[in-house]
Amino acid sequence: MSEKDTNQLIGRFKYLSERDSVDHYAVNCPSDHLIDFCQILRDEYLFDMLVDVTAIDWDVASPRFTGIYHFYSTSKQLYLRVASDCKDNIKPSLPSLVRLYSAADWHERETYDLMGIHFDGHPNLKRILMWDDYPYHPLRKDFPLAGIETPLPAADVAEQTKVKVAAAPMMGGPFVSSGDGKMSQTEPTAKDESWNESKAKGS
Repeated sequence: MSEKDTNQLIGRFKYLSERDSVDHYAVNCPSDHLIDFCQILRDEYLFDMLVDVTAIDWDVASPRFTGIYHFYSTSKQLYLRVASDCKDNIKPSLPSLVRLYSAADWHERETYDLMGIHFDGHPNLKRILMWDDYPYHPLRKDFPLAGIETPLPAADVAEQTKVKVAAAPMMGGPFVSSGDGKMSQTEPTAKDESWNESKAKGS
């Protein structure tokens, strides 16, 4: 988007704020205005494609969860990123965009599955990667990178394999995050770098 377009967007929608970005133009939009704003983006600004829906878990910050939406205008060949904070840190939710963009269906299901954000108004919000009764959300910051050993959902699978879902082997793991400070300084780092895939621990 041009500087003129971005200034017009911020000037027209007083609830928007500019968001730092190293690539495409980005704005913050309160969740209360998300549906109306996205409909205008589609109908007036010609952002006709919803490319992706994902989220950020800020861990100890509040609000903890931010939904991230990537839009593309096929006629203008422009990208726009929209961020919207979840108001509740314990039961995060955002309005569903399915009625505006059919692509939101699976994108929102994936974000619900992996981050635990509920999308209000979604027509069939159920897990898309993990099984229905899986108790965790694997992309949250409090979920260990090596995984959590969890009973398998089907008895016949457990009987055949003789195992539960095993924690994934992580070269150099376990990985830990400090849980505070700037995001760039809290990325998980290896606690023990003395082993790898071809060299066992303690060898």
